Amino acid sequence: MSMQAHVTELERRHQALEKELRAEVTRPSSDEVRVTDLKRRKLLLKDEITRLKESPLH
Repeated sequence: MSMQAHVTELERRHQALEKELRAEVTRPSSDEVRVTDLKRRKLLLKDEITRLKESPLH
């Protein structure tokens, strides 16, 4: 997998987590543990995307 394809896949997963997070927080009685986990996972992906985009090999 090329670097760009990898970044694209990470961005797709980030968007999917964003959609899942929005759905969870709009639910009545949303699960705060799940919301926190989704936010954590989304941030980890964002950090990885940023790291890859800023790497000199990219």
